[in-house]
Amino acid sequence: MAVTITAGRSGSDVHRILEALPDWFGDPEAIDNYVAAAEDGRHGSLLAVEDGVVVGVALTRRHFPESAELHLLAVHPTAHRRGVGRLLVERVAADLAADGCAMLSVHTVGPSFENMPYARTRAFYRRVGFTPLEEHDGLDWSGPSLILVRTLAG
Repeated sequence: MAVTITAGRSGSDVHRILEALPDWFGDPEAIDNYVAAAEDGRHGSLLAVEDGVVVGVALTRRHFPESAELHLLAVHPTAHRRGVGRLLVERVAADLAADGCAMLSVHTVGPSFENMPYARTRAFYRRVGFTPLEEHDGLDWSGPSLILVRTLAG
């Protein structure tokens, strides 16, 4: 079955997907914060739907007209390694570029914290066109956060 990317909000689907990803989202408070962001109109929200079921989500936050942040990208483990994350990122990038945005950033756990799931996350972001910019301790959590950026075609 084909995956369709659509604009929409679903805090319950975000909760279900994040709970299925304990290696990345094991903190209940963080999950609650992402669920709230999914319902917050200040965040853009795209859903990846397959056979009527939401299998992925991308939340964005436009900080300035020229730049935005990929606040959350999550794909249910049953849909991993099938291109769902890439579809979401490419749709986010296309939509933002069409609206005049030039730069997209994303934060993830930095490489100085050795963790295989996050090593895979960093590799994924590189494959979809993000470049590491800088690593900071204590930015998004008590450990290192890596900021990656991607230029958007206009």
